[in-house]
Amino acid sequence: MGNQLKTTVLLAGMTVLIMLAGNLMGGRQGMIIALVLAAGMNFFSYWFSDKMVLKMYRAREVSAQEAPDLYGMVQTLARQASLPMPKVYIIPEQAPNAFATGRNPDHAVVAVTEGLLSLMGRQEIMGVLAHELAHVKNRDILIGTIAATMAGAIMMLASMARWSAIFGGMSRDDDNGGGGMIGMIVMAIIAPVAAMIIQMAVSRSREYLADATGARIAGTPEGLATALEKLGAYSRQIPMSANPSTAHMFIVNPLSGKSLQNLFSTHPPVEERISRLRGVRPPSSPVSPPPSPPGGGRQQTSGEDFWDRMKGGR
Repeated sequence: MGNQLKTTVLLAGMTVLIMLAGNLMGGRQGMIIALVLAAGMNFFSYWFSDKMVLKMYRAREVSAQEAPDLYGMVQTLARQASLPMPKVYIIPEQAPNAFATGRNPDHAVVAVTEGLLSLMGRQEIMGVLAHELAHVKNRDILIGTIAATMAGAIMMLASMARWSAIFGGMSRDDDNGGGGMIGMIVMAIIAPVAAMIIQMAVSRSREYLADATGARIAGTPEGLATALEKLGAYSRQIPMSANPSTAHMFIVNPLSGKSLQNLFSTHPPVEERISRLRGVRPPSSPVSPPPSPPGGGRQQTSGEDFWDRMKGGR
């Protein structure tokens, strides 16, 4: 519930930002135009974004006959998650990664790279697939699409404001209630940064929630935790040709290690995600984890305590 509330507040903040950007550009009329623009972009993204991103990465759909192991794993996990069977796609990329898309559970798609299938063990692949199905179950795809589209609308407005300021357009300061030249300059600088920060916060909240839900679907957090360890290492060794606008969709950031992209990552640190999955504090925490019980191994708790920790150990 904490992540759901946080996401709602952040999306509301994105809407307010669009309205402010429109108001600074053109007063009340500009605000209306900005809202119409955002609504139109959201409508288009809702219906067509899945097809666009699959085509962008040259993903191909596979059947149970073409990829029996992968299809069978998705089928098993979808049944455990009480979800309709999604379509299964394979992306011709050697970098291990995966994403889910589709406007709702009845039209969902799970896509994995060839690298993921060749570099991961069965339990690890199951953990990754469970994480992606968790996004479907939690309606994260729709939320992420809306956040990305609204951020795109804000950046488009900011770009329009920059060009207007350069060529002296809309300079009749407050004739229509807008912010005039100063308002446009401020909006052109601040709005894109604010939009990116909000989008990152939305994506990070949903990733933590999908990790917890995915571990529940798979029946254990260890497969996903081990997969994240490998994904974190491979993302720095095997580059992936990914579009920054779709980076938030993948299980780990495909842009890791590329210049300043990490400063604006839509994913929480892999180490933090692994620590939460395994129920231990991150290495930088000043509080030491509880000692292991006699006989070695990780501390065992009841199922109820485990899921309480997964949900509440934020």
